[in-house]
Amino acid sequence: MQVRILGCSGGIGHKMRTSSYLVDDDILLDAGTGVGDLPLDEMRKISHIFITHSHMDHVATIPLLVDTLFSDIKEPVIVHALKETIESLKTHIFNWTIWPDFTELPNKEAPVLKFEEMKVGDVINLDGRSIEMVEVNHIVPAVAYVVQSSDAVFAYSGDTTTNDTLWQVLNRYPRLDFMVIESGFANHDIELAHLARHYCPSLLAEDLKKLTHNPKIGISHLKPGEETLIMNECRTAFGHGHELHQLSSGDVFKL
Repeated sequence: MQVRILGCSGGIGHKMRTSSYLVDDDILLDAGTGVGDLPLDEMRKISHIFITHSHMDHVATIPLLVDTLFSDIKEPVIVHALKETIESLKTHIFNWTIWPDFTELPNKEAPVLKFEEMKVGDVINLDGRSIEMVEVNHIVPAVAYVVQSSDAVFAYSGDTTTNDTLWQVLNRYPRLDFMVIESGFANHDIELAHLARHYCPSLLAEDLKKLTHNPKIGISHLKPGEETLIMNECRTAFGHGHELHQLSSGDVFKL
């Protein structure tokens, strides 16, 4: 399994892209602005998109992707998500006002985009890889995903804060090789982290104690301008027991 970081920032700016992670060459976890850096031939290989929640920084390129590839799409691009997330996308984006409803184009019988509802605990199997949806704790209904192949397990938290559900599921897996998890704020913004339901380093350090595995950990969703502070606080809070990576767009992890 290969995980390519297309976007991992909590905002935009020079070389900063929002949440989007490419598993192998065909599975996209979230569809933030990082997808736009892919060349067309790589965009064409994406067949499944798993969305964690409805916030713009995680869904921004879905409408642009299907529009860009419209004439090339032979089978619909499938977007997997919670019912609430799909309803938000249909109501607020694919509504013929903000963007055309590509689930009806070029026609309803053969659209270029398809939504498939998942529920917490559901597992989708795709060419030797399983993708499990896991409940997490965010300001809107949100999930994480665990991707398992024959030789690796990768977890992506999406946006979340203190919870038990994610860690309980991860501990049921026989191994965990790599995990991308957010720390959206520095410790001085802990009250804001509570309100927005994001982690800060101190909150994340407490939750990591619930994990029985010791994977590589990629820290994502860092607030622009405070990346160094947040990473230093993570290193201090976590101690020396974890291999930490400050993620950047373009990073590739082979598992």
